[in-house]
Amino acid sequence: MNDTKTALVTGANKGIGFAIARGLGAIGFTVAVGARDDARREEAVERLRAAGTDAFGVALDVTSGHSVAAAAAAIERTAGRLDVLVNNAGISGPTEGGAQDPTTLDLDVVRTVLDTNVFGVVRVTNAVLPLLRRADAPRIVNVSSNMGSLTLRTGPVMAAYAPSKSMLNSLTAQYARRLADTNVIVNACCPGYVATDFTGFNAPRTPEQGAAIAIRLATLPDDGPRGGFFDDEGVVPW
Repeated sequence: MNDTKTALVTGANKGIGFAIARGLGAIGFTVAVGARDDARREEAVERLRAAGTDAFGVALDVTSGHSVAAAAAAIERTAGRLDVLVNNAGISGPTEGGAQDPTTLDLDVVRTVLDTNVFGVVRVTNAVLPLLRRADAPRIVNVSSNMGSLTLRTGPVMAAYAPSKSMLNSLTAQYARRLADTNVIVNACCPGYVATDFTGFNAPRTPEQGAAIAIRLATLPDDGPRGGFFDDEGVVPW
């Protein structure tokens, strides 16, 4: 088996996901670019290759069990194992018409957001866990948000998106507990308020700044923290 480490980044065709992929590629990872849109995915792969990264595209819709299973099989064929999983794919969900005001909450919006931000993470993680177990130092990084912090209660009132990140944080802790006696290290991170199309590019941080904490957690030493929630400053309160 070759020594090159392979990382799967979901939602890697743009924004923070692309910056994470580029950052991991820069330190020697082969990057599997997980994305739904064929054209955007291939464009991202070409951009990464132009920057010197060994990258390949993986068709991946995290809301589809069939798509996730096919993606895991493709990674197994291409790389044989997986060293890092970054669950970055996420959606904010529509907000117009009071759709995320808790007093007028559209439950269909909640379902849609949870399907990507929470259920999608479970689908992908469980599908590739056998490949991660083949690695010497497997790492799982869940890209969360401090909007999910019950302590901080930051950002606008978004009663679908914020609770989806609270649940993702809780799920991260459950995975970490379950995998405590293995070499699979699981953590969550908050990239901060980053200028991407997700925020209408109206935010102070660059995608590269947002990606830094995910890259750090993806490359933790074997005695690194488990089941935590971190940003650039350190621990984020639950």
